[in-house]
Formats: sequence, structure tokens, C-alpha cells
Amino acid sequence: MLMPKNYYEALGVDRDATPEQIKKAYRKLARKYHPDVSKENDAEAKMQEINVAYDTLSHTEKKAEYDHQLDHPQGQHQHYSQDQQGFSGFEDLFGRFGAGFGGARHQTHAYKGEDQHASIEVPIQVAYQGSTQHITLQIPTYNAYGEPEVQRKTLEIKIPKGLKAGQQIRLTKQGQAGINGGENGDLYIEVHYQNTADVTVEDTDVFLTTNISPWEAVLGRTIQVQTPAGLLQINLPKNAKTGQKLRLKDKGIPAKTAGQLYLILNIVLPDVQNQQDQHAFEQLAQHFKHFNPRG
Repeated sequence: MLMPKNYYEALGVDRDATPEQIKKAYRKLARKYHPDVSKENDAEAKMQEINVAYDTLSHTEKKAEYDHQLDHPQGQHQHYSQDQQGFSGFEDLFGRFGAGFGGARHQTHAYKGEDQHASIEVPIQVAYQGSTQHITLQIPTYNAYGEPEVQRKTLEIKIPKGLKAGQQIRLTKQGQAGINGGENGDLYIEVHYQNTADVTVEDTDVFLTTNISPWEAVLGRTIQVQTPAGLLQINLPKNAKTGQKLRLKDKGIPAKTAGQLYLILNIVLPDVQNQQDQHAFEQLAQHFKHFNPRG
């Protein structure tokens, strides 16, 4: 008895393909050759072929026996012949796709659509206040004929206050469409916060660069700083240095466990615009004439 067509070739996968890869390949081909939507002349025959292949490769024991027969082509092959009672049966296989193989007399089987993933960037203020935003996503997917395409979706997304960087929002049934009336997959939106020249975000911690004057740095003044957590009064330590970090406890992203807000100090010199300004710096230089910043 002749060996049927190679099932791995029928699904377009390698022998070491994972169960998930086999399922994905099957779903893609099913969308392409489903007789209710396919324009291919041999759609019904191709659908039969991939159903038989998937029925074997998706079951551990059947796949193991089939692999053994591929490795020993001189052995017995009748287990996979179409008239063998050990096979799960074309009635069950064809019933998965309903009208395409005999109409209503077969029981259809619905398949859930694939989950999809996307990411967005939003301002850091969203982490502190929450937001409802309308976004348009371009998501790679497959159409009903199994052809790759880019799907545009405009969605309203509610981003809750306290969402940490990289956390996902699940939008139920906004993923890829199901097969045979199966429910849609889900869409997962990964939220990131926009880094700027002054603000960076790591998990729930926020790092804010703050400019201070030389006298504020030396004298340890109290200053006001506009932060994502609002306008805050900051007591600078005396002799503060550029790059020094001040930790403001629980002023980071207000998650269940609040993050920290770190002020990174940056000393900025005033411009010398006239003789009086220059004279002031000359007096300063004379006063600190023994100071060598290069050690």
C-alpha cells in the first residue's frame, strides 16, 4: 500500500515543528482553502489533504507512529490508509468546516482566532493621572484567503493610573478573527512611557534631570521643581554635585507599590554678559585661587 503524501509538506512545516507552529500553519491554510471562501479550483481537495495531515500531526501518538513510518519506509503503512478503522475518520475531519464538506449534516467546529500584540508610547503624565486615548494600530494578519495583509484598527483604550512601564492591557476579542464562527482572539497592548531629554522611566521609577544654579548647589537652598507628580518643594543638600541623585520616596509611578522619583542634579552656569558679570567671576576666582578642579 502506498504511503500518502508527506503530511509535513502538506502543512508546510518541518519535522521538528512545535505543536503551536503546526496549529498556526493549519489555521493559515484553512483560511486559504476553506471551500466557503476560497477561490482555488482544488479548494475542497486541499482542505481534505490538510485536515488529514493536521489530524495526524496534532496527536502525539499518531505523529510518533507516522514519524516511525517515515523513517522506516519499508515497514507497514496501512495504519494511515484512508480506509483503515484506526483513523479518526473523514466525517469528523470534514465536519470541522461544515458546508464546505457536505453542508449542515456535518457538525462544524469553531476555532478561536489568534491573539495579537502591539505596543504604544504615551506621555509620563498618563502614569499619574490615567487616560482614555484613541489610537490607530497597523497589525500584521491574514485575510480569509490566507494572504498576509496589514489591518488598521482604531480603538479606544483606557489606560489606568499607576500602570508601570511595559505592562500590558488586554482588549478582549480585538485580536484576529476566528474560524467557522469561533470567537476572536484578544489584543494585548504593551504600554511604554515616552523618554525625553529630561525624563526617563524604568518599571515604576522615574528619573528627572533638574537644573540648579551654582549658589543653589553650594548653599543648599530650597527650590521648587515641576515634576510628573506635581510641583514639589525640594531641599537641596549643601555642596551638591552635578549628577547627584535625590530620591523622593513614593513619588514615582503610583502603582500598587509606588515607585521612586529620582532628581538628577545638573549645575548650570550663568552667561557672562557684561563687565560686572566678569568682575564677579574674577572675584570668585581670586577667592578660590587654591582650588584645582583637575586635582
